[in-house]
Amino acid sequence: MVVDDHPMWRDAVERDLEDAGFEVVAVASSGGEALARFPAARPQVVVLDLQIPAPNGVEVTAEVVRQDPSARVLILSASGEQGDVLDAVKAGATGYLVKSASRDELLSAVRRVAGGDTVFTPGLAGLVLGEFRRLADPTTEPDTFHPELTERETEVLKMVAKGMSYKQIAERLVLSHRTVQNHVQNTLRKLQMHNRVELTRYAIEQGLDDDDDE
Repeated sequence: MVVDDHPMWRDAVERDLEDAGFEVVAVASSGGEALARFPAARPQVVVLDLQIPAPNGVEVTAEVVRQDPSARVLILSASGEQGDVLDAVKAGATGYLVKSASRDELLSAVRRVAGGDTVFTPGLAGLVLGEFRRLADPTTEPDTFHPELTERETEVLKMVAKGMSYKQIAERLVLSHRTVQNHVQNTLRKLQMHNRVELTRYAIEQGLDDDDDE
């Protein structure tokens, strides 16, 4: 689904996605229209502008994730302001691109978000991780890490927390892409979480992102 109140921009994104082989199941020009069409359309990925007629993009993100935790929201916004980025991620967005991104960057981001990765315009990933680290409870001890995770799941989680893609993790650990996905899905299930953003926040709170790789 593509949601943007600027017709030319919305049409261009829709055309680029369809030319690349994606199926655009719905388009919307406002938050209200997006939420009205979402239940029937059930898109795997929502490409969403933040500055849209009410409800805004952050509110739409939160409602989409509430209705369908498996749906992925990729913000495509003219704003790269810290507050906008963090509000979107806290609402459940799994990706954030500024509109200066190229067509190839957009298509790559949609593919990665659909596959479960988190994707941010360069420079924004560090901002998000830094904020999660700031919000983390300083009294949380790394040794309190969830005991039900296997050694391999913990290893994969550490790499997720450092912003590595599934492909990068697979190459580092000499595993298949699908095996890495399975480890992440198992970890999500065990920790009763829905996406990589929540996993990243959890890992940072446990201090796993500071673990040194050799």
